[in-house]
Amino acid sequence: MKNKMLTAIIAGIILLTVSCKKDYAVDGGKSDENVNMTTYDYLKSKPIFSSLVRLIDRAGLKDAINQQTTFFATTNYGVDEYLKAMKNIRAIELGNENITYTLDSIPLWRLDSLKTYIFPEKVGRNVLTTKGAFYQSSFGDMTNTRIKLGLARTYSYGVYVDYVDYVTYTKVIGGDDTEVLVPSGIPPAEVDRVVYVQSSGIITTNGVVHVLDGFHRLFFNTNNAN
Repeated sequence: MKNKMLTAIIAGIILLTVSCKKDYAVDGGKSDENVNMTTYDYLKSKPIFSSLVRLIDRAGLKDAINQQTTFFATTNYGVDEYLKAMKNIRAIELGNENITYTLDSIPLWRLDSLKTYIFPEKVGRNVLTTKGAFYQSSFGDMTNTRIKLGLARTYSYGVYVDYVDYVTYTKVIGGDDTEVLVPSGIPPAEVDRVVYVQSSGIITTNGVVHVLDGFHRLFFNTNNAN
Protein backbone atom coordinates (compact mmCIF):
# COMPACT_ATOMS: atom_id res chain seq x y z
CA MET A 1 0.00 0.00 0.00
CA LYS A 2 2.84 2.41 0.87
CA ASN A 3 4.54 1.70 -2.46
CA LYS A 4 1.32 2.43 -4.34
CA MET A 5 0.84 5.66 -2.42
CA LEU A 6 4.43 6.75 -3.11
CA THR A 7 3.96 5.98 -6.80
CA ALA A 8 0.79 8.08 -6.88
CA ILE A 9 2.51 11.02 -5.19
CA ILE A 10 5.44 10.89 -7.63
CA ALA A 11 3.04 10.70 -10.58
CA GLY A 12 1.19 13.72 -9.25
CA ILE A 13 4.41 15.71 -8.94
CA ILE A 14 5.39 14.82 -12.50
CA LEU A 15 1.94 15.85 -13.77
CA LEU A 16 2.17 19.16 -11.90
CA THR A 17 5.63 19.81 -13.28
CA VAL A 18 4.54 19.13 -16.85
CA SER A 19 1.39 21.23 -16.57
CA CYS A 20 3.33 24.13 -15.07
CA LYS A 21 5.42 24.34 -18.21
CA LYS A 22 2.38 25.26 -20.28
CA ASP A 23 2.20 29.04 -20.63
CA TYR A 24 -1.46 29.26 -19.75
CA ALA A 25 -1.37 26.91 -16.77
CA VAL A 26 1.49 28.09 -14.58
CA ASP A 27 -0.81 30.03 -12.27
CA GLY A 28 -3.61 27.52 -12.15
CA GLY A 29 -5.06 28.36 -15.55
CA LYS A 30 -7.18 25.98 -17.59
CA SER A 31 -5.47 22.91 -19.05
CA ASP A 32 -7.28 23.76 -22.30
CA GLU A 33 -7.30 27.53 -22.60
CA ASN A 34 -9.84 27.69 -25.43
CA VAL A 35 -13.54 28.04 -24.71
CA ASN A 36 -16.01 28.10 -27.56
CA MET A 37 -17.96 31.04 -26.15
CA THR A 38 -17.82 34.80 -26.13
CA THR A 39 -16.31 36.47 -23.07
CA TYR A 40 -19.76 37.43 -21.78
CA ASP A 41 -21.20 33.95 -22.27
CA TYR A 42 -18.17 32.39 -20.59
CA LEU A 43 -18.62 34.58 -17.52
CA LYS A 44 -22.35 33.90 -17.47
CA SER A 45 -21.72 30.14 -17.58
CA LYS A 46 -19.70 30.27 -14.34
CA PRO A 47 -21.64 30.77 -11.06
CA ILE A 48 -18.56 32.39 -9.49
CA PHE A 49 -19.12 35.42 -11.74
CA SER A 50 -22.89 35.77 -11.28
CA SER A 51 -22.62 39.08 -9.41
CA LEU A 52 -20.15 40.46 -11.93
CA VAL A 53 -22.43 39.55 -14.83
CA ARG A 54 -25.33 41.39 -13.18
CA LEU A 55 -23.19 44.49 -12.88
CA ILE A 56 -22.07 44.18 -16.51
CA ASP A 57 -25.72 44.01 -17.52
CA ARG A 58 -26.65 47.04 -15.40
CA ALA A 59 -23.77 49.01 -16.87
CA GLY A 60 -24.66 47.99 -20.43
CA LEU A 61 -21.16 46.66 -21.06
CA LYS A 62 -21.99 43.29 -22.63
CA ASP A 63 -21.09 44.46 -26.13
CA ALA A 64 -17.95 46.19 -24.85
CA ILE A 65 -16.45 43.01 -23.39
CA ASN A 66 -17.48 41.03 -26.45
CA GLN A 67 -15.20 43.07 -28.68
CA GLN A 68 -11.60 42.01 -29.34
CA THR A 69 -10.66 42.64 -25.72
CA THR A 70 -8.90 41.41 -22.61
CA PHE A 71 -11.05 41.29 -19.49
CA PHE A 72 -9.91 40.92 -15.89
CA ALA A 73 -12.78 39.28 -14.03
CA THR A 74 -13.61 39.84 -10.35
CA THR A 75 -15.17 36.91 -8.51
CA ASN A 76 -18.33 37.03 -6.40
CA TYR A 77 -16.22 37.21 -3.26
CA GLY A 78 -14.61 40.45 -4.41
CA VAL A 79 -18.00 41.93 -5.31
CA ASP A 80 -19.57 40.84 -1.99
CA GLU A 81 -16.77 42.46 0.02
CA TYR A 82 -17.31 45.67 -1.92
CA LEU A 83 -21.02 45.60 -1.11
CA LYS A 84 -20.26 45.13 2.60
CA ALA A 85 -17.95 48.14 2.59
CA MET A 86 -20.48 50.30 0.77
CA LYS A 87 -23.21 49.24 3.19
CA ASN A 88 -21.08 50.35 6.13
CA ILE A 89 -20.48 53.73 4.54
CA ARG A 90 -24.15 54.23 3.75
CA ALA A 91 -25.22 53.03 7.22
CA ILE A 92 -23.00 55.67 8.82
CA GLU A 93 -24.38 58.36 6.52
CA LEU A 94 -27.98 57.45 7.39
CA GLY A 95 -27.34 56.53 11.01
CA ASN A 96 -29.02 53.18 10.42
CA GLU A 97 -27.03 49.95 10.58
CA ASN A 98 -30.01 47.88 9.43
CA ILE A 99 -30.07 49.15 5.86
CA THR A 100 -29.56 46.86 2.89
CA TYR A 101 -27.08 47.46 0.09
CA THR A 102 -27.32 45.26 -2.97
CA LEU A 103 -25.97 45.12 -6.50
CA ASP A 104 -28.82 47.39 -7.55
CA SER A 105 -27.77 49.96 -4.95
CA ILE A 106 -24.51 50.74 -6.74
CA PRO A 107 -24.96 53.99 -8.70
CA LEU A 108 -24.72 53.60 -12.47
CA TRP A 109 -22.00 56.26 -12.67
CA ARG A 110 -19.85 54.09 -10.38
CA LEU A 111 -20.28 51.04 -12.60
CA ASP A 112 -18.51 52.92 -15.37
CA SER A 113 -15.32 51.93 -13.50
CA LEU A 114 -15.84 48.37 -14.72
CA LYS A 115 -14.12 49.66 -17.86
CA THR A 116 -10.83 49.70 -15.92
CA TYR A 117 -10.90 45.91 -16.23
CA ILE A 118 -11.39 45.99 -20.01
CA PHE A 119 -8.49 46.43 -22.43
CA PRO A 120 -9.20 46.99 -26.15
CA GLU A 121 -6.64 44.45 -27.31
CA LYS A 122 -5.72 40.84 -26.65
CA VAL A 123 -3.18 40.70 -23.83
CA GLY A 124 -2.23 37.06 -23.32
CA ARG A 125 0.57 35.61 -21.22
CA ASN A 126 2.77 35.48 -24.31
CA VAL A 127 3.13 39.28 -24.47
CA LEU A 128 3.63 39.90 -20.75
CA THR A 129 7.03 40.18 -19.06
CA THR A 130 8.40 40.28 -15.52
CA LYS A 131 9.27 43.95 -16.08
CA GLY A 132 5.67 44.73 -16.92
CA ALA A 133 4.24 47.41 -19.20
CA PHE A 134 1.59 50.10 -18.99
CA TYR A 135 -1.72 49.60 -20.78
CA GLN A 136 -4.68 51.90 -21.13
CA SER A 137 -8.03 50.41 -20.25
CA SER A 138 -11.33 51.23 -21.91
CA PHE A 139 -11.95 53.68 -19.06
CA GLY A 140 -9.35 56.00 -20.54
CA ASP A 141 -6.98 58.34 -18.71
CA MET A 142 -7.12 58.44 -14.91
CA THR A 143 -5.76 61.18 -12.67
CA ASN A 144 -2.43 60.16 -11.11
CA THR A 145 -3.17 56.51 -11.87
CA ARG A 146 -1.97 54.04 -14.50
CA ILE A 147 -2.45 50.31 -15.03
CA LYS A 148 0.52 48.00 -15.35
CA LEU A 149 0.21 44.41 -16.55
CA GLY A 150 3.00 41.89 -16.19
CA LEU A 151 4.32 38.72 -14.62
CA ALA A 152 5.47 38.14 -11.04
CA ARG A 153 8.05 35.39 -10.77
CA THR A 154 8.25 33.16 -7.71
CA TYR A 155 10.69 30.38 -6.88
CA SER A 156 8.57 29.00 -4.03
CA TYR A 157 7.86 25.76 -5.90
CA GLY A 158 11.49 24.90 -6.58
CA VAL A 159 11.00 21.27 -5.57
CA TYR A 160 8.75 20.79 -8.60
CA VAL A 161 9.65 23.51 -11.13
CA ASP A 162 12.34 26.17 -11.48
CA TYR A 163 9.87 29.03 -11.14
CA VAL A 164 6.26 30.04 -11.62
CA ASP A 165 5.09 33.25 -13.30
CA TYR A 166 1.82 34.78 -12.09
CA VAL A 167 0.00 37.32 -14.22
CA THR A 168 -0.43 40.58 -12.30
CA TYR A 169 -2.69 43.61 -12.61
CA THR A 170 -1.20 46.63 -10.84
CA LYS A 171 -2.88 49.93 -10.08
CA VAL A 172 0.07 52.31 -10.14
CA ILE A 173 -0.61 55.42 -8.06
CA GLY A 174 1.75 58.27 -8.82
CA GLY A 175 5.20 56.86 -9.53
CA ASP A 176 5.94 53.20 -10.23
CA ASP A 177 6.95 51.65 -6.88
CA THR A 178 9.30 49.20 -8.60
CA GLU A 179 11.48 52.16 -9.59
CA VAL A 180 11.75 53.56 -6.05
CA LEU A 181 15.02 52.82 -4.24
CA VAL A 182 13.43 52.98 -0.76
CA PRO A 183 9.85 51.63 -1.04
CA SER A 184 9.31 52.01 2.72
CA GLY A 185 9.30 55.79 2.18
CA ILE A 186 6.26 55.74 -0.11
CA PRO A 187 3.18 57.34 1.53
CA PRO A 188 0.51 54.68 2.26
CA ALA A 189 -1.99 56.40 -0.03
CA GLU A 190 0.45 56.14 -2.95
CA VAL A 191 1.49 52.52 -2.56
CA ASP A 192 0.75 50.61 -5.75
CA ARG A 193 -1.97 47.96 -5.53
CA VAL A 194 -0.88 44.63 -7.01
CA VAL A 195 -3.45 41.93 -7.74
CA TYR A 196 -2.49 38.41 -8.76
CA VAL A 197 -4.41 36.44 -11.36
CA GLN A 198 -5.60 33.01 -10.25
CA SER A 199 -6.49 31.71 -13.73
CA SER A 200 -4.97 33.31 -16.79
CA GLY A 201 -5.09 33.16 -20.57
CA ILE A 202 -8.61 31.86 -21.04
CA ILE A 203 -9.23 32.30 -24.77
CA THR A 204 -12.80 33.10 -25.73
CA THR A 205 -14.12 33.51 -29.26
CA ASN A 206 -13.50 37.24 -29.09
CA GLY A 207 -10.74 37.83 -26.55
CA VAL A 208 -8.88 36.86 -23.41
CA VAL A 209 -10.07 36.46 -19.82
CA HIS A 210 -7.88 36.63 -16.73
CA VAL A 211 -9.53 35.79 -13.40
CA LEU A 212 -8.36 37.99 -10.54
CA ASP A 213 -7.46 36.55 -7.17
CA GLY A 214 -10.51 36.03 -4.96
CA PHE A 215 -9.09 38.48 -2.42
CA HIS A 216 -9.32 41.36 -4.89
CA ARG A 217 -12.16 43.65 -3.90
CA LEU A 218 -14.07 45.30 -6.74
CA PHE A 219 -12.68 48.69 -7.81
CA PHE A 220 -9.72 48.22 -5.42
CA ASN A 221 -11.96 49.37 -2.58
CA THR A 222 -10.23 49.55 0.82
CA ASN A 223 -13.04 50.76 3.08
CA ASN A 224 -13.97 48.86 6.23
CA ALA A 225 -16.09 45.84 5.32
CA ASN A 226 -16.48 44.36 8.84
